[in-house]
Amino acid sequence: MDQLNAMRAFVRVVEAGTFTRAADLLDMPKPTVTKQIQQLEAHLRAKLLNRTTRRVTVTMDGAAYYERALRVLSEIDELDSSMALSQARPSGRLRVDCSTLLAITVLIPALPGFHARYPEIQLDLGLSDRPADLVAENLDCAIRAGEIQDQSLIARRIGEMYLITCAAPDYIARHGTPRHPSELEADHYIVGYRGAGTSRTVPFTYVDAKESIEVRGRYIVSLNEGAGYVASAVAGLGIIQAPSFMVQEHVTAGRLVPLLSSWCSAPKPLHIVYPPNRHLSNKVRVFVDWLAELFGKNDLIQRKSSLPHSEACAAG
Repeated sequence: MDQLNAMRAFVRVVEAGTFTRAADLLDMPKPTVTKQIQQLEAHLRAKLLNRTTRRVTVTMDGAAYYERALRVLSEIDELDSSMALSQARPSGRLRVDCSTLLAITVLIPALPGFHARYPEIQLDLGLSDRPADLVAENLDCAIRAGEIQDQSLIARRIGEMYLITCAAPDYIARHGTPRHPSELEADHYIVGYRGAGTSRTVPFTYVDAKESIEVRGRYIVSLNEGAGYVASAVAGLGIIQAPSFMVQEHVTAGRLVPLLSSWCSAPKPLHIVYPPNRHLSNKVRVFVDWLAELFGKNDLIQRKSSLPHSEACAAG
């Protein structure tokens, strides 16, 4: 028995929840994974997993072994990485999760430069507004907006998103121009944006020197994906509050008009997150450094955007 490989197979089965999913993630036949776990249990003289037709659960012995095996494997990966890091060229498949519009607007246009710098890295991009499970889906890292809720992940702040309120000229012609955020609830329609796993729409937030306001307006349509959210505003279905990189092109073309520019909205932080057992991977390290450099100087992310901000916003 190759105990190291058996430990890796056991950890992956625990994280994936099924032998079939674990075998897919390990890129090996399911019978091989099953045999490795059986050999490991025989070697340890302990039952590590309870198996049903639908799911695998961990025994008490298995839970204890999982925690220790994870630490051992992490230390081995760290040792291998530290020995090779100074001399190895970053290479291999890098699996990254990112929101669709952020990828299309900022990340993908810059990828030729990343490829020129690291030609041996093959990037697998998953694009969705649904936060992916990095461990279960075997992802190396993900770009996330807002505060990080999963404290088990390592997060590096790489930028901020500045929010712009805007609407289509046709909508403004029909409903008028709001002068105060409170008017959005009384006299206007917004386009609702629903966060993942909830039916509630995300409120608009505003602040000036005197007050802070949270707005939940009426809507004709709500969505859970960024491209459709912006498209609904362009179609005249309501007012949106969106990151500047999502609406810059439409504002420049006159399809959207900025509103309430004398009011600030608290910026949302951008992070790149990754599981703790992968933070020393050379390919992840160089990608994180490149992203921090890219987002740090990108006009669509930073406050240097040509979209209007009040003096208070620009100073804040």
